[in-house]
Amino acid sequence: MGKLNKLWNWLGLEAEEVQEEVIDMPAVPEENMRSISNVVSIHSNKTMKVVVCEPESFDEVQILADHLKNRKQVIMNFENTPKELSQRILDFVSGTTYALDGNSQQLGQHVFIFTPSNVEIARDARSIMRKHGLGNIFGGDK
Repeated sequence: MGKLNKLWNWLGLEAEEVQEEVIDMPAVPEENMRSISNVVSIHSNKTMKVVVCEPESFDEVQILADHLKNRKQVIMNFENTPKELSQRILDFVSGTTYALDGNSQQLGQHVFIFTPSNVEIARDARSIMRKHGLGNIFGGDK
């Protein structure tokens, strides 16, 4: 395996293997064929893992990137991390997330979530309204 292939593998851009499953269907009269669907979903996530961490050094970023490559969600808390170090780690993990077509979101002042491409981050309507100062319309607080 060449160095370029190792780089692509490390970035998670290697070709994914697709598994196909052949299902024998019983013979069905042609008039009933329209009512039977031949689409079978073989993609399933048995368990979704979330990695929660509070990074203390830049040496941890490769491990965090590996978690994203392995399709795990990463939540990082920077409350006790120095500001410059937090920015370097955020930049690295944000770049990794972008390269893997993942998503990221700031959850709090010092808390961020990074997800692989198979996980969508959806914000609930109340938090969006609170952010725009509309929380009091429905009895919520700002």
